[in-house]
Amino acid sequence: MERTVLVIDDDSKLRALLREYLEGFGMTVAQAPDGNNACEVVRSVAPDIVILDVMMPGKDGIEVLRDIRSESRVPVIMLTARCEDSDRIVGLELGADDYLPKPFNPRELLARMKAVLRRVEEAPEQTEICIGAIEVGGLKLDLSRSVLLVGDCEVTLASTECRLLEVFMRHPDQPLSRDQLMDKVWGKAFEAYDRSIDVHVSKLRAELKPYAEHADRIMTVWGTGYRFRSDG
Repeated sequence: MERTVLVIDDDSKLRALLREYLEGFGMTVAQAPDGNNACEVVRSVAPDIVILDVMMPGKDGIEVLRDIRSESRVPVIMLTARCEDSDRIVGLELGADDYLPKPFNPRELLARMKAVLRRVEEAPEQTEICIGAIEVGGLKLDLSRSVLLVGDCEVTLASTECRLLEVFMRHPDQPLSRDQLMDKVWGKAFEAYDRSIDVHVSKLRAELKPYAEHADRIMTVWGTGYRFRSDG
């Protein structure tokens, strides 16, 4: 697998270990000791995938991910010593592609990298997520700006809510399980984050609640998951 990997981590020993290990599989490994100027580094290196530590001095990984996602859809796997679901959910909301807790086996990291890269290649629609618009049932989702248009009103959505609503609107009136939604939004089934789908659905419902005709647009399908109602 001939790829360029950017490792952003303040642990020099870990960076050296990953460089030696990944280069053994024919990869080019670039390194950064912190998240300062992350976007400039990404532009300069043009990596196929980024390995990003959460716990770093100065800018932490969440801030760095936010910076990267402001201008790039490069796949990102986050490394974290934190075990709280809230930290992982925030990363996923901002567009992380996977999470791996420390300490970890480099072999597992490599397997996850291959899986993420494979999903990107096999799902070209993921690379087009920021292009165009979808309109269903009087709602228009502007993918280029992550904005939902409700009549004359504009509702700015977080990246994950935008992707989730895109999935709903591309599958109107179709019951979708939580596993299906996680697979379509994040590219794989994150079993550990099953409840996070409920969190994101609640956020979408809160955004729609002020608009009476759309307040019940996302319906719960008991025992299955959710359904996006296309009729008014």
